[in-house]
Amino acid sequence: MRNVPLARIRRRLPSAALADPAGRAYDQTAALLGAAGVGAGATVAITAGSRGIHGIAEVLGAVARAAADAGARPVLFSAMGSHGGGTPEGQRDVLAALGVTEETVGAPVSCSDRVVLLGETGPPLPGLPVYFAEEAAAADAIVAVNRIKPHTSFHGPHESGLLKMLTVGAGRARGAAMVHRLGWAHMVGAIAAISAVVLERLPVVGGIGLVQDPYERLSVVEGVAAEAIAEREAALLERARALLPRLPVDELDALIVREMGKTYSGCGMDTNVIGRLRLEGMAEPDRPRIRCLGVLDLSPDSHGNATGVGLADFTTERLAAAIDREATYLNCLTSGGPQRAAVPMTFPDDAALLDAMGRMLRPADEARVRMAVIDNTLALDEMWVSAAVLAEVAAAEEVEVLDRRPGPGFDDRGRLAL
Repeated sequence: MRNVPLARIRRRLPSAALADPAGRAYDQTAALLGAAGVGAGATVAITAGSRGIHGIAEVLGAVARAAADAGARPVLFSAMGSHGGGTPEGQRDVLAALGVTEETVGAPVSCSDRVVLLGETGPPLPGLPVYFAEEAAAADAIVAVNRIKPHTSFHGPHESGLLKMLTVGAGRARGAAMVHRLGWAHMVGAIAAISAVVLERLPVVGGIGLVQDPYERLSVVEGVAAEAIAEREAALLERARALLPRLPVDELDALIVREMGKTYSGCGMDTNVIGRLRLEGMAEPDRPRIRCLGVLDLSPDSHGNATGVGLADFTTERLAAAIDREATYLNCLTSGGPQRAAVPMTFPDDAALLDAMGRMLRPADEARVRMAVIDNTLALDEMWVSAAVLAEVAAAEEVEVLDRRPGPGFDDRGRLAL
């Protein structure tokens, strides 16, 4: 695999970025609070999740500022299920890595593992206990803030978004564990049943739904009243699905992901991009079809959580050494996907990894190998592709060739030099 000619391409993906997402978040929050009559002296609890969303600290700061300007007392609360190891300290570390601190958002940030029991669900999944962050349940008003996008483990009218934040994220480790015990096949029903209880019994005034464009910029920042979340979120999910960046081809012999981690996806690598789920009882996606997948590094912002490493076939010793097993195992056991924590075949460096790919593929002619190298599963506007892939991409969409190499190339430490 050292003689696969590569070209770095830039794709013309549709851009739909807002000029001032924080300003829009302020205006939309002010409208939500005003319509709900939230004013002087009220405590407003605002969700703080674990996803790496562009400008999230500024957006959360704007939401908090809108509450403060209405005379209320804003407080952010950790709503990330079992992420951060399920501990207050781990949650605070995750938020700090995202730039979310009391100083950056201008409001207190509460991190805790404490929850209260709100009751039990009715249809479509009756009898489930409903947990919610203790300090938020005691607030006068609750505002959910989250990115709406296709989930990496299940599909339905509501996937990653406001309702999942209010059901799984705000349920913290205890609530998340309960939901995930049901299995991914029941996630759609669980979100519907649990969110109905949360919206009925807590003062949720609404949410700020965020949708990113293919360049990870916010293209939608929309305030949605509590009673309209279910319907409006489903529509915003379709908008997010249309903007989701994908690989430019459906068939690859080899895919190299240079870095994985929570910064890029809840399971390290977006399954909608790589076409792999590896979850018991769940059918694998029809596309894309990738014969072998290698991942080289773990994002430092993941704090050792390597959930999703098991989606790869090959990895490096430096990634394996960076894994925090406790955090990774907790995440995967809670979510019901232990296969995603399995460390794949591990090699000393990138050069050895690509050599192993070659031994697996056994190409008769390396010049005809269908290969791509991406930085991560979020950044898909620029990438390296082999000559065979370039021909197909250029025939289907507008691309600019930025550089060409006769092969991958490696530095003196055996790391990919592209």
